[in-house]
Parts: sequence; C-alpha cells; structure tokens
Amino acid sequence: QVQLVESGGGLVQAGGSLRLSCVASGSAFSINYMAWYRLAPGKQRELVAGVASTDTTDYADSVKGRFTISRDSAKNTMLLQMNSLKPEDTGVYYCYTVIKRDYTGRTYQYWGQGTQVTVSS
Repeated sequence: QVQLVESGGGLVQAGGSLRLSCVASGSAFSINYMAWYRLAPGKQRELVAGVASTDTTDYADSVKGRFTISRDSAKNTMLLQMNSLKPEDTGVYYCYTVIKRDYTGRTYQYWGQGTQVTVSS
C-alpha cells in the first residue's frame, strides 16, 4: 500500500500564493507519474498539473504561467507552487500517483485525501 499525504492548502486572497506538497510513502515502489487534480464546487474533477518520471510536465490551460509543478524523486515528493491565485482556483486539491511495484512491475493508482484551497476576491 502507498499512502499520499498532502499539505499546504488554506485561505488566501486573490493574487496571493500557496504551495502544495504531496509525499508518497510505502515500500518497494517507484513513481511513474504524479499529479494534482482539483474539484471545484459545481464542477467535475479536473487535472491541474502533472509530472512524469521523465520530468515531463503538463498543465491545465487555466493555470499555465501561474502554477509550477515539480518533484523530488529521492523523497517521493511533489510540489505545486501556485502564484497569482484567482477565486476560480478555489477547490479541493487531490494528489494522484501512478506507481510501479519493484518486484512485479505492476502499476497501481492512488489518491490522497485532498486539501482545501480557497481564494477570496
């Protein structure tokens, strides 16, 4: 089993910044992909940003130029630096990962519990 622990959410005024962190813990695995998804009120969950083991990144159009995703493979940690926050960035942000088991090579998906981000106007 792999556990994902998120931190860094909170309340911020429009134009402000927050940094989200997600740490994956467990044993005998490597990370293929990590991403942040968000669930906003009245909307479907959407991909915000993702980073692959190759360090290739992808972003939702709505956050390009404002958010930066990064990872520390040695610490199984993913960060999301969110700048110039807007009220429409409000939502619950979920950490997501695809891991590969060392012994079997099989892949598995895991989700974190979510962290609330609220941007006031």
